[in-house]
Parts: sequence; C-alpha cells; structure tokens
Amino acid sequence: MEGNGNRSSSRAPHLLSKIRELTKSVLNDLGNGRSPSVAIDKFRNYCRNPNGSCRCKPDFSEGKEIVTFHRESHVHRLDVLLRVLLIVQQLLQENRHGSKRDIYYMHPSVFRDQSVVDQAINDLCILFGCSRHNLNVAQPVPVHVEEVEDILTVADYILVVEKESVFQRLANDQFCRANRCIVITGRGYPDIPTRRFLRLLIETLHLPAYCLVDCDPYGFDILSTYRFGSMQMAYEAKSMCNPEMSWLGAFPSDFEKYSLPKECLLPLTAEDKRKTEAMLLRCYLQREAPDWRFELELMLQRGVKFEIEAFSVHSLSYLSREYIPSKIQELYN
Repeated sequence: MEGNGNRSSSRAPHLLSKIRELTKSVLNDLGNGRSPSVAIDKFRNYCRNPNGSCRCKPDFSEGKEIVTFHRESHVHRLDVLLRVLLIVQQLLQENRHGSKRDIYYMHPSVFRDQSVVDQAINDLCILFGCSRHNLNVAQPVPVHVEEVEDILTVADYILVVEKESVFQRLANDQFCRANRCIVITGRGYPDIPTRRFLRLLIETLHLPAYCLVDCDPYGFDILSTYRFGSMQMAYEAKSMCNPEMSWLGAFPSDFEKYSLPKECLLPLTAEDKRKTEAMLLRCYLQREAPDWRFELELMLQRGVKFEIEAFSVHSLSYLSREYIPSKIQELYN
C-alpha cells in the first residue's frame, strides 16, 4: 500500500462517518442478539431481452438485496464485507491507497478468492454512494482525473484501440501527428481510470470518439464496456460509459471489403460462440445499436474471427495509412 503525500480525499470525513454508522448498527444488532443485516441496492445496465422492450437504467435501483446472517449463503459475504470495510476505514484514516489485490492478500485464507473482495468493494460503493477511488481502493496517481485542468488539444478526434501492440504500431507510424488525433489504449478490458479519463476527454474536448478492436467476441465485449459500461459496475455506469463512442472496426464484413486472405481467419471456439450468443441477448444492442447487433450476428453465422493485425498482410503500415483513415472517412460521410 502507498501513501498519498499531502493529497487527501475531500469525501474522507463523510465516508468515515458512514463507516462508523454502519459499524455501530452491526454492533448494536449483535449486542441485542439480532442477526446483522445490510440492505444493498441492486443495479443493472442491461438485461437479456433481445427485443429491447425493457426499461433498464443503470442509475436506478431495481430494489434491494438484504444480506444477513440468517441466510447461510450470506454468512461469508457479510464476513468479507465487514473485513474489507475495516481495511477501507484504515486507508481513509491514514490517507493511503491500496489495490484490490493488496486487500485480498491481507486475509487470503478468509477471502479465498479475489472475486469476493471485488464484490465487497462494489457493495461498499453502493452503500455509500461513491466510487472506488473515493474509498482509496486504487493507485493514487492515475485515479484523480477530475483534478486535471486546462485540457487543450488540436486533435480532431479520439481513437481508442484495444491492444497495446496496435497502439505501438500507430506510435511507430506517427499516426497522431499525421492525423491530428488522440490515441488511447486500455490494453484489453479497460480499467476504471482509463474509462473515466476517456469520459473526461470526450466531455471536455467535445471530440468524436472511435473504437478499434479485434473482430472477435472479446473485442466486441471490450467495445461494449467502453460505450455501455460493465454489469459488475452497473451502479456507476452512468459516470463511466461513453454513449458517443462509435465502432470503427474491425467488422466481420471488413474481411471481404479489405481483401484479407482466408489464412487470416480463425475459427470461433465453442466458448466464443457461447459468449457471442449471450451478448446478442443484451437489450441495448436492439435498442441503441442494432447495426452492432447485425455485425455480431454475421460473426456468429460465419463462425470465424480475425485480429486487427491481420491488415498487416497488405503492408506493415496499412492499418495507419489506409484502413483507419478510410473507416473514419466513411463515418464522416
């Protein structure tokens, strides 16, 4: 865990007060022979209604889940929640930061799996109406993106790429200089600071944003995370999703359009097919991005996938000099 110098969270006193209230409530229940219970709001940013006729809204609670010792399945969850709560209290009191992995290793024999720590952190965020960085559960330097001031640029657009290897390819080709743009990568599934920084850039600079991912189910899921948010953090999707995000590629239909040889294609695995079928059921595809849904159906129908780097079959710089500029020109037209 790391200290944070003189920087302190402006919400720390308020959060510490809420922690004391929750702790006092639990102790009072135990002292009076009652089973402690915690009511946690339930959120979701999509359902699996492919007709898009639902009313999913990530900023509205769909009810509450009561976590209590009365239910055997909740005993371990409540134990983990209270242990993580005490760790967060210590972080806030000492103005220090710790990662989710740091927290896991403080009680590995009790937690047993990282996912239960992640769930406890999300539960605390919902209970206190805050973000993870407010709880000091993050590295201190990149999370305070709201404190960035006077953002100026001559860029015409923002390009988000899935992979660091593609980012490096564009850097080597001096793509930003030649095309007056900002290029960002989340190196796979983007972390929270990356998504919040992207949101800040879009809102501050009022620039169009495009996303370039592999033509496979995981690339599409990463694209969806940038635009619609993740189910795990549905309670905070409104502050981190980017509804202005456009899908630049790679599309299944790009295979013929850009004359890629069949050797560039890879068969979808059984897991790929299951993931694609599950994503096709997401309500927001029908409601907000039916053209995305069409491309996803095409991928499943053809049973093949390919990587962004496949365009290098034409030339090493084909991606930066031909493919991306042509795709952006299509969107402008």
